[in-house]
Amino acid sequence: MIKFLLKTAILAAVFYGLTYWEVLPGLTVNPNEDGPLGVYGTYLWIGLLFGVVNAIVGPILRLLSLPFVVLTLGLFLLVVNAALLGLTALLTDRLEVDGFITALLGGLILAIAGWAADQLLDR
Repeated sequence: MIKFLLKTAILAAVFYGLTYWEVLPGLTVNPNEDGPLGVYGTYLWIGLLFGVVNAIVGPILRLLSLPFVVLTLGLFLLVVNAALLGLTALLTDRLEVDGFITALLGGLILAIAGWAADQLLDR
């Protein structure tokens, strides 16, 4: 449970970094300044929502897309990560993803950050 919460905080920090430095111009977060934790609470909420979507829907999508993943030597997983980011944006009105390329690049960056967080937290 603590590992999941720490990974949520890391994903929230990645979302914050992506939107603060405008790494992906099509990825925007509409912060709720009046929320319980202010602006940072919005990023924590999006990180939590992305983590839950990734944990619940992610394995199902990866299993269903297994033939495409094998056929493309794993590159189709980028499309799956983009779909997970798009699904997260559909579930909340605080996250906006403009276009497939933005979702693809955002999914790639979040997948790398999630992998790094798993490697860091497993030690």
